[in-house]
Amino acid sequence: MKLKEFLHYTYIFPVLAVIYYFMNLMGTGVIYDVVAGILLTGSVLSAVHHAEVVAHKVGEPYGTIILALCITIIEVALIISLMIAGGEQALTLARDTVFAAVMIILNGIIGICILVGGVKYFEQFFARTSATTYLVSIVSILVITLVLPNFTSSVNGPFYNNAQLIFVSIACLVIYGVFLMVQTVRHRNYFTVSDENNGEHFTPNKAQAIISFIFLVICLIIVVLMAKGLSKTIEDMVQSLGAPKSLVGVIIAAVILLPEGLAAIRAARNNQIQSSLNLALGSALASIGLSIPAVSVVCILYDIPLVLGLDKKDIILLTLSVFIVMLSLSRGKTNILYGTVLLVNLAAYIFTVIVP
Repeated sequence: MKLKEFLHYTYIFPVLAVIYYFMNLMGTGVIYDVVAGILLTGSVLSAVHHAEVVAHKVGEPYGTIILALCITIIEVALIISLMIAGGEQALTLARDTVFAAVMIILNGIIGICILVGGVKYFEQFFARTSATTYLVSIVSILVITLVLPNFTSSVNGPFYNNAQLIFVSIACLVIYGVFLMVQTVRHRNYFTVSDENNGEHFTPNKAQAIISFIFLVICLIIVVLMAKGLSKTIEDMVQSLGAPKSLVGVIIAAVILLPEGLAAIRAARNNQIQSSLNLALGSALASIGLSIPAVSVVCILYDIPLVLGLDKKDIILLTLSVFIVMLSLSRGKTNILYGTVLLVNLAAYIFTVIVP
């Protein structure tokens, strides 16, 4: 690669963000936090660019898998670090973060993708088998991890005991592992994108792909670190508005999911709704299928109680979201109504977080 290519904003913003983060200026004033927010936004946009370069090089569905796994690994690291440091106040952190991520993905990212694609192309088409494969896995893991704990009797409350946590973790890993085998080997054609719909035909060379992958990881790490650094500022802002503290988790989850969300929306604008669904549903599946086992291991090792069961309100909202997504993706084509309904669901979720 030529030196001038590294002067592109997708390389400059992550480097500046890393330098700024280690200068420990966040939280010292409004101006410093605004600068941090600008650098964070630039890093998110950079992550989208580098993710697309890697995806073009490795092809579908591997590109979307790489991005989903990167974001999930960093999300898990953030959850675990906050849980270990937070003590009893972090009992529900893993549940709330994963639930917020799933709701944002199912309603927000998919809703915007369908709406954007519907406005521009009226209808977009995708493989129903891919949506069904994703949703079968997602629904099973969601019920086992976030609903069933409310109805077990070995431990009082929405908890699993250690034996149950181990079983649930193994079940999640088995489902996700078999899904990856289906996605990449046995039924890869379910998830591939037709060349005729591709708006771009850029194919990076090996060096460009490796450099973009390195910068993708850097971007994702710095986005999470800066989101964590700004969490106190966000928390103070939320409290000053009189909103519940749980809204902070929603905001941070939204920031973490920005790279994937923007990549999915861009794909929908390019009439690649299959790629959008691969990104969104793949991220939802990885987020819950890998986060819960990782957090469970840490909680068992450090003897930290882990609240997993959702309350009745959240179960209703989750059921509604899954049901609407299943109906929206059941015909293999989309229109603006599906996207609108999903976004209304997201608004209802956020509104009930602010006004329980």
